[in-house]
Amino acid sequence: MKKLMKLFLAGSLAFGMAACSSGGNSGGGTSDDESELVKAAKEEGELVVYGSCEEEYLTAAAEHFEELYGIHVTAQRLSTGEVQAKIEEEKGNPSGDVWFGGTTDPYNIAASKGLLEAYEAENASHLISPAYRDKDGYWYGIYKGILGFMVNKDELARMGIDRPEDWADLLDPKYKGLIWLSNYNTAGTAKLVINTMIQKYGHDEGIQYLVDLDKNVQVYTKSGSGPSKNVGTGECVVGIGFLHDGITQIVDNGYGNVELVIPSSGTSFEIGATAIFAGAKHPNAAKLWIEYALSPECVELAAQHGSYQFLVIDNAKQPEVADEFGLDPNNVMDYDFEDAKANTEAYIADVMNALGGGDDRFKTE
Repeated sequence: MKKLMKLFLAGSLAFGMAACSSGGNSGGGTSDDESELVKAAKEEGELVVYGSCEEEYLTAAAEHFEELYGIHVTAQRLSTGEVQAKIEEEKGNPSGDVWFGGTTDPYNIAASKGLLEAYEAENASHLISPAYRDKDGYWYGIYKGILGFMVNKDELARMGIDRPEDWADLLDPKYKGLIWLSNYNTAGTAKLVINTMIQKYGHDEGIQYLVDLDKNVQVYTKSGSGPSKNVGTGECVVGIGFLHDGITQIVDNGYGNVELVIPSSGTSFEIGATAIFAGAKHPNAAKLWIEYALSPECVELAAQHGSYQFLVIDNAKQPEVADEFGLDPNNVMDYDFEDAKANTEAYIADVMNALGGGDDRFKTE
């Protein structure tokens, strides 16, 4: 029965996928065309995935793809900044085939440098909005996460400190040494924070906000989910990051002392993406991965493995737990992805220059 179910899933996933070439019929191909993509991918027999989502979800997605198609998958978890740096260094001769998960600002930087391969995915027809894809097909969204604060309510009570309710509150000296944020050099989450502050306050005021915030930051973690993983233990009292990571700590790891805070004046969001690296050694397996990543069979694995982001395809079941914590995927600011695409690298340089850049907390190793 299990074998029959796998065959059924493989067949249903293949139905409705794009033709083999990146210029395939975006309106849908024949079943012969679609089976040709699967056949070509199986002939390549291998796929290398760099994942910037949480490792448990990455592993589950990779193993399921391998079960469905018999294609050997090598998966490695790296932060978005690490993936970006790696493929830049490899200069069009990537050691990986696809990128899976992680916020889109680093994807956009990579696309602007010609390091991603455009592909018109058939399953992109299920995206709930054109906002959840690159207009030229360089990346596709698979989930949406809301930026906010995670706090250890017991530690705050012990210190007699109220929790922060908005971005401006984080600058209060009472939070000095209590805040964790991810590293601007390595984490897509931190890059989103930069863009959010600049879009919220303006360039100069946004940079100044981050300089003032730095006075209260104790640790900059390599990965965007790093702060969330240390709030429950009390090592981090206030973590800035994606609130679905906080849900994981509460629901899966049993940290009832963690509270989620949606900034009262508004916040931004990530689109977790997937993309093909330009020059991928297994191009057909990479295209098949994109189709798979845009299917319920893949994205619904997230909530089954501790990742509670909102899903952005219309035929997938949303994780109910996110609603239970009061998160609303539509209650976010109008994030300017084009500005982020054009200016993120310059903004990072501006922030690091303003901070001095020599602080050991910003080391990438």
